[in-house]
Amino acid sequence: MNSGLKVLRKILYAGMHFDYGRPSQGTSFEFNNFYRTLQRIVPSVVEFDFMSICQESGREAMNAMLLEVARREQPDLIFFILFTDQFDRAVLRKLTAEFTTFNWFCDDHWRFSSYSRHYAPCFTYVSTTDPRAIERYRESGYEHALLTQWGCNHFDYAPSKGATRDLDVTFVGQPHGNRRKVIRRIENAGVPVQAYGQGWPHGRISQDEMISVFNRSKINLNLSNSSWNIHSFIRGRQQIKGRNFEIPGCGGFLLSNYVEGIGRFYEIDREIVCFDSPHELLEKIQFYRMHDSERERIARAGYERTVRDHTYERRFNDLFRQMGFQR
Repeated sequence: MNSGLKVLRKILYAGMHFDYGRPSQGTSFEFNNFYRTLQRIVPSVVEFDFMSICQESGREAMNAMLLEVARREQPDLIFFILFTDQFDRAVLRKLTAEFTTFNWFCDDHWRFSSYSRHYAPCFTYVSTTDPRAIERYRESGYEHALLTQWGCNHFDYAPSKGATRDLDVTFVGQPHGNRRKVIRRIENAGVPVQAYGQGWPHGRISQDEMISVFNRSKINLNLSNSSWNIHSFIRGRQQIKGRNFEIPGCGGFLLSNYVEGIGRFYEIDREIVCFDSPHELLEKIQFYRMHDSERERIARAGYERTVRDHTYERRFNDLFRQMGFQR
């Protein structure tokens, strides 16, 4: 045991319980993946659902309650996932003066300048999934930004015993950006494709239903929000997302648009498959629909890589060590 590290026994977790704070939409991404993972790896995790409290009692009361809860619980670490402006920066600074605080920034690829750099100084540590943001934090005068990446909650996302690949091609996500055009192009090529999420005919599905879809699909698509034309996608402008890890974590075959840096996490064409253009997308769909053994071999390799290297348990443990904690 490294005596220089503090033992992490209790976390106060400040994140949204419901998706965008809307109970009708079910539990949030961060609850399903961050909170549920932390529950399994840390002896005590106290949930502070800031959005529900803010909606019920107001921003000022919620911030006062957060201070009160932190001082009562005396956590080793306060783990935040900020959303917009619900937290008073003066309150965050008070907490950081008394406790070790940490925030996982989700969107530094597109809102570092307008959001993250203003809140980062309120925390002991922050993390980013954008490698370029590390230098931007330093340039802004903040020295405790930690590089991490999305991952897979392998406690819940896993291969389903006895699942059959009875769905050809599927996509789970909202119809942002180019996605309707992409799905329509696949359908026009005569390929059966089912899209799930708010805004699609099949509608929104639960986390359990999504995991089932990943398990049942021959080909699981991951599509960016990038602009689209008949010739190509814009390579490398989109960020890696949780879906890149969740699908392989379920033992599913992932066919994803190429995103800058994805090759650092998976061996392309051996553990996952990527495409750069609408033509290549259709070409690879047609090939892997017809070549079951090659598709399943890649899915298996992607699963093994995920559970070895890309779980949230591993991500959090790496962050905790950098913050001076051991489990």
